[in-house]
Amino acid sequence: MNSFALILAVLALAAFGFWMGRARARVLASGAHLSTLHSLPSYHGAYVALWCCVPALLLIAGWTAFEPSIVEYVVISNLPQAAELPTAQLGLLIADIRNLASGNIVSREVDPALTAAAEHYVSLQALSHASLVVLSLGLAIYGLYVARKSLSKEFRARNRVEKIVRVTMIVASTIAILTTVGIVLSLIFETLRFFDKVSISEFLFGLTWSPQTALRAGQVGSSGAFGAVPIFAGTFLITILAMTVAVPVGLFSAVYMSEYAGPKFRAVAKPILEMLAGIPTVVYGFFAALTVAPFFRNTGEAAGLVVSSESALAAGMVMGIMIIPFISSLSDDVMNAVPQTLRDGSYALGATKSETIKQVILPAALPGIVGAVLLAVSRAIGETMIVVMAAGLAANLTLNPLEAVTTVTVQIVTLLVGDQEFDSAKTLAAFALGLVLFMITLSLNMVAQRVVKKYREKYD
Repeated sequence: MNSFALILAVLALAAFGFWMGRARARVLASGAHLSTLHSLPSYHGAYVALWCCVPALLLIAGWTAFEPSIVEYVVISNLPQAAELPTAQLGLLIADIRNLASGNIVSREVDPALTAAAEHYVSLQALSHASLVVLSLGLAIYGLYVARKSLSKEFRARNRVEKIVRVTMIVASTIAILTTVGIVLSLIFETLRFFDKVSISEFLFGLTWSPQTALRAGQVGSSGAFGAVPIFAGTFLITILAMTVAVPVGLFSAVYMSEYAGPKFRAVAKPILEMLAGIPTVVYGFFAALTVAPFFRNTGEAAGLVVSSESALAAGMVMGIMIIPFISSLSDDVMNAVPQTLRDGSYALGATKSETIKQVILPAALPGIVGAVLLAVSRAIGETMIVVMAAGLAANLTLNPLEAVTTVTVQIVTLLVGDQEFDSAKTLAAFALGLVLFMITLSLNMVAQRVVKKYREKYD
C-alpha cells in the first residue's frame, strides 16, 4: 500500500466514523426530538471523524518527512568507511546507494559493500512502510473507538469540533507566517554574505552593472561591477511606461462599466476584460517580441529614429495591457460600492451624469482606486517574462524608452543560471536584488493599505 492509498484508507475510515458518530447520536436521542442532545448529530459525526483522521494523518506526514533521513543514517552507520568521508563524498555515497536500490546507474564501481548497503536500504524502507501502514491504521481505528465511546447526550461535540477547527486555522496561519519569515530571513542572510564581498554603497549607488566573476585564476576583468542603479532605473522606466497604459485605460473602462454600461453588456464585457489577467505572461512576452517590438522599430525607422529591437517601450506597453484588469476590476468594484443615495443627491442638486462622476463618485472611490493603482505597480515591478523577451538583458542607465534596458527580476533569473559557485558574489547578488525588490513591493503594499484605511469613507 503506497502513501496515497494509505491516506485514502484513513479518509475512508474517517467517513465511516462520521456516519457511525451521527448514527450513535440519533440512537442517544431515543426517538425523542434532537433538542435533547447538546449538539446536532452532524457534530457528533464530525468529532468521531476528526479523532479518526487527524492523528493518523499527522503520523503519516511526520513519518514521511523524517523516514528518509533516519533510514539513510542507519545504512551509513553500518559502513565503516563512511565515517572518514567528507560531506560532499558522503552525499555522493548516499545518492549511489539510493540509485542502486532503485535500479538506476551509479557513479562508481559496484562493490559488495555497496550492494549490501543497497539491500539494507531496501529492507529498511520496506520495514518502515509496513510499520507506517500498521501504526497509522491502528491509530485511526483507536481514535475512532475512543471518540465513539465518549459520545453521550450531554457531550459537547460542537464545542470540541469548533475548537479543533480553530486550532487548525491557527496552525495554518502560523505556517503561512513562518514561511514568510523564513523567506525573509534567508534573503537577509544571503544578502549579508554578499555585502561581505561587495560594499553596500557600491551596490546601491554604483552606475555600472557587470556581474562577471573569474572562471579561472588570473582572468582579466574578473572582479565584476555590482552597481544596481541601472537595474532599478530600468525597472522603474518599464513600470512607468506600463502604468501610462494601464491607469487611463483601466480607469476609463471601470467608469464606463460602472456608470454607463447596461447590465447585459457589463455581464459580457467585464469577464472578457478580466480574461487578460488569465493569459500566461510568456504569451504576452511572445506578443511583445514578435509583434509590438518590430512595429515600434519599423515605425521609428520610418520617422528617422533609432529604435532598439529590444526596447523598454515595447515591454512597457505590453505589460500595461497585462495589468489593465487589476485596475479596471478593482476600480469598478469600488465605484459600485459608492451608495446610490450619493448619486441621487447629486442629480437632485442639478448635476449632470458627468459632473456626478467627476465630483461625487471618483472622490468617494479615490482611496480604492489609489490602492488598485499601487497594487498594479507592485505587479508591474515583479514581472519577468515580458521584460526578458521584449526588453533584453542589457543593464543600460538611460531614460530613453527606445533603448534596451533590464529589470531586477530579469537579472535575478540571469544570475542564478549557469555553473557558478553558490557562494560567489555573482550568485549572492541575486539575493541582494531580491531583498531590495521585496522591500519595494512591501512598501508599496503598505502604502496602499494605509491610503485605503485612512481615506475610506463609511456610509450607512
